[in-house]
Amino acid sequence: MREFIYKLIKGIDRKDIPRDKRDIVNDLLTLKIVTNKKTIKLKSKYIPGKVDITQKGYGFLIPLSKGKDLLIEPYHLNSASKGDLVIAERLFKKKGRPKAKVIYIIEKAFAYSVGYLTFEIKNAKKIPLIKNIKTNLPICVNVTKKALKKLPVNAVFKINNYTSTIEEVLGVLDDAWVDEKISLALYNKKEEFSKSAILEAKAFGNFIDKSMYPDRVDLTDKYFCTIDPLSAKDHDDAVYFDVGENALYVAIADVSEYVYLNSNIDKEAKERGFSIYFPHKSVPMLPRELSENICSLKENEDRLAFIFKITLDKNNNVIKEELFEGIINSKRKYSYEKVDEFLGGNIENSDETDKKILSWLMPLWNKIQKIRSERLKTGLDFESDEIKMNLDEEGMIEDVTIEKETPSHSLIEDCMLLANKAAAKIIDYGIFRVHEKPSRTSIDELYNNLLSLGIEINENEDFVKNVKDIQKQAKEMGIKKEIDKLIIKSQKQARYDAENVGHYALGFDKYTHFTSPIRRYSDLTLHRLLKAVLKKEEKIKDFILRNIEALVVKISELEREAMKVEWDFYDRKYARVAKINIGKVYKGIIEDTEIPPIAKILEDKLLGARVFLKNKKKFNLLQKVNIEIIDSNIATAKIKGKVLD
Repeated sequence: MREFIYKLIKGIDRKDIPRDKRDIVNDLLTLKIVTNKKTIKLKSKYIPGKVDITQKGYGFLIPLSKGKDLLIEPYHLNSASKGDLVIAERLFKKKGRPKAKVIYIIEKAFAYSVGYLTFEIKNAKKIPLIKNIKTNLPICVNVTKKALKKLPVNAVFKINNYTSTIEEVLGVLDDAWVDEKISLALYNKKEEFSKSAILEAKAFGNFIDKSMYPDRVDLTDKYFCTIDPLSAKDHDDAVYFDVGENALYVAIADVSEYVYLNSNIDKEAKERGFSIYFPHKSVPMLPRELSENICSLKENEDRLAFIFKITLDKNNNVIKEELFEGIINSKRKYSYEKVDEFLGGNIENSDETDKKILSWLMPLWNKIQKIRSERLKTGLDFESDEIKMNLDEEGMIEDVTIEKETPSHSLIEDCMLLANKAAAKIIDYGIFRVHEKPSRTSIDELYNNLLSLGIEINENEDFVKNVKDIQKQAKEMGIKKEIDKLIIKSQKQARYDAENVGHYALGFDKYTHFTSPIRRYSDLTLHRLLKAVLKKEEKIKDFILRNIEALVVKISELEREAMKVEWDFYDRKYARVAKINIGKVYKGIIEDTEIPPIAKILEDKLLGARVFLKNKKKFNLLQKVNIEIIDSNIATAKIKGKVLD
């Protein structure tokens, strides 16, 4: 929706108005909020934005375009709720704070809610009640009590907030496998693709005939390999290093060859934005017929690729970057664990193919280590152990482990960074991955927290230098991972932008995302743009850039939503384990000292789980504590505990 609003701000031709937005445009025309001409454009006195509401009932309009927040008096909210996307009229007054009033609600903050069925006893009668799964508050739904009484207790529903109707029965709260459906429904994500999108995907077949692509560079004789998690089914990238030429080849799945602009697949991919990953499965951005088949750089299969050849000098500086369409044949599908064995010197049981790959992999690793070391002189580096959760046959947690970053991860990461940097150089305007310097307020708050932990702050104008000194002290104190999390928390969130403003954390002047078009719509969009630039197709380039400002905002939002779906799922799994372990004591660490304090559990099947503490006393940040689980709500996915003295 935000994408469409940005179009209205700039002006949109009547013929370009999407069918599903025509009713909104008709409303805006009736209210005289937009111009009634060939080009429909928002009038200057109307401001689109997001509503925020304080506890006292006052609202604030956070404009979509640049500008200060506007105060909305309670009587000017016109039924708008927190998070709603609205159009407000600026109220011009000579004195006082700038104000606005809501004229039109474009989109509710949450189009859907998830509710579950409970029963209350009133006057000896069983009364059905649907409660919001996030807030535990009752929801008003257009359904008869008679119909609800036929359903089992804890039945879970997806509810349309505009019509107050049940759109789907997701299952029963007592079934652990309903968790993924709940997490997806909360953010209106779906797993299934339309029949038209699947038919489109199947039409491309299962194999590549090289003779059909005479203009592509044939690299099928080179010993490319993929390096991914053991369970990966979609392989975006493959690498090869030519020792003689001192050139790194980064081959990326050529998804744009199959997903055409505005095709059925493209429309659905654009709405998803990103693949979502659960411990036991993925919800892909593209139909599996593409993502796990013809697009995926599968072992011993010819595949179309968009390739960067990055030539280095003897000091490992990039001296040449060439981008072209090619065909590769990955000779091996390696896991991170297998490559770590190779890099650690364990090459036993290697066959001839392994040996040929090792002949370039080991020299590449030596170079990447030096490139990485040089990069980190100006960029930030954090230890980021990830939680790896395994589920049993009943959908409950089987075990939770910490997945550490290893040499194989570093190898692939820096190869991908080189390709992403190279891609960013080709465009001046389009789609960049940007990260801005943290605000002074965030830095001050971080420094105060660090001082309370006994870390000395030698304030320097160069924040990166300060961070490196802080990390050095933290490492000596044995708390580097914890301090890294605090530093990351103080940073601004990376996002996508049509204008380049650099990537502060990486220390890059120009950066974008090129290497994961199977999983990220941003990369797919960039591929299309790069091809238009390389082939000098100005009309296609202009068409892609036509609404790029709106698209980058939408993709950034979809990225955050995908992350929230994954976090919500993990919280639900933890809540189920906590429910059957009420009264048990776990080791934990204080992560947030605000009220209520929040601790993270450090052991067993609850490793990584957040616990909201009932204790009213003040805790110290990173204080080690013993936590007794006192309650767990499977519906809201919140665990409550208390710290034992």
